[in-house]
Amino acid sequence: LAHWRLGRLLRLERFNWPGLRSRMSFQRSKFTAADVLKDPKWPEKWPFSPRDFARQDESDDEVFYDTPRLVFHIDEFAIGALTKYYARVFPPRADVLDICSSWVSHFPEGWSPGRVAGMGMNEFELKKNPRLQEYFVRNLNKDPSFPYDDNSFDIVTNVVSVDYLNKPLEVFKEIRRVLRPGGRAIMSFSNRCFPTKAIGLWLSTSDLEHVFIVGSYFHY
Repeated sequence: LAHWRLGRLLRLERFNWPGLRSRMSFQRSKFTAADVLKDPKWPEKWPFSPRDFARQDESDDEVFYDTPRLVFHIDEFAIGALTKYYARVFPPRADVLDICSSWVSHFPEGWSPGRVAGMGMNEFELKKNPRLQEYFVRNLNKDPSFPYDDNSFDIVTNVVSVDYLNKPLEVFKEIRRVLRPGGRAIMSFSNRCFPTKAIGLWLSTSDLEHVFIVGSYFHY
């Protein structure tokens, strides 16, 4: 994370975080992503409104993603860090679902998978992904359901796409449904995005607040 800026503060008062603003302001050099979720004090109910998930461009996502983009959306350092993390936590023969997938999944070389499935928006990109054994084209912003049975996967991954989900609660419920007991969901994100397609809540908050937002998706 390159920096900490308070921005809109994610309406932190809604999350019962008294004093967090001053604590972060005066401890910028010490406050890390891991600190954000140490003691979040979640409110009883889902705290977000539909307005938080509105986007600048509400036109069909199928049109926006129709042109294949065979490029990396994060830099070499980030790719290396993510791949190393996967190498550390992926067990051999694990069944993995990569949601919002594309032409590359950044899975480690030498890892022996079980089943590897992908869901994404662009079929050409999915066909180009050498790690996918199967894929399904789906716009999760229109239909957040997953075409898989309960308890089908050991791991669900999502690389730099959680900021585009306008129905995150429904998507994360599906993640929980398809994961086996003890399974792991891995959300990676960066400070880059297509701003017209990212949700308004993401654009109006900071890097560390993004950790809090995604953490709330897991919680609720």
